[in-house]
Amino acid sequence: MIAINHELLLQFAHKALTINEGIAIDARFITSASRAVSNDELTKLKEKRATPEGRLDRNAKPLTFSRDPESDWTVRDDKPHYGLKEHTSVDTTNGFILATTMTPASVHESTYLPSCAGASSHTQDPIKKVSADKRYYGRPNRHFLSLTGITDGIMRKDTTGATVTDRDRARNRQVAKKRSIVEQCFGLSHLHDGAYRARVTASVKNIRDTLCRQMAFNLFRVSNIILAT
Repeated sequence: MIAINHELLLQFAHKALTINEGIAIDARFITSASRAVSNDELTKLKEKRATPEGRLDRNAKPLTFSRDPESDWTVRDDKPHYGLKEHTSVDTTNGFILATTMTPASVHESTYLPSCAGASSHTQDPIKKVSADKRYYGRPNRHFLSLTGITDGIMRKDTTGATVTDRDRARNRQVAKKRSIVEQCFGLSHLHDGAYRARVTASVKNIRDTLCRQMAFNLFRVSNIILAT
């Protein structure tokens, strides 16, 4: 499925459509397909699933349905969430989804900026700029962008050693306009595709589902671009 999406985006590029000159990266929570369990129950479930017996039902046959062992708990803005986190990069020119994957909800999105940027390279043309919100701000990501020659479009925030200046705030407003395209993508899939909730309990199948949605979204997007020209 990754190869199919890659080929599809290459075809867009051959039609003179920009697909990765600038990208916006963001992440969103996905509610688990199974009932939430406590951290203690989740630990026991994962330990059991790691054994041969844990992958069989009471009749000693392979499980056809099982609780989601990849989901976990996290808290944001004082609100608990049980499920997964979808990491996505979107082309800021035409709005194509370039890369998407899923992790447990507790995984911090900032650690996925390098892999999202790498997976967004579908042509020989280099990515010129990465835009992202304050959660991606930090030395590791700034160092990665500097090493790869990509312009830093990460919003600034107060840190122990530095305070956001008026110039930084003005810059943040410009970055916010650029990265809003990935939020539009999330909003459309949330509204029309029920993407706020996982459809299945297996992580591999959920990733496959997001890749299918990526392809469908890009085909819909390119059809609108063609009709508008």
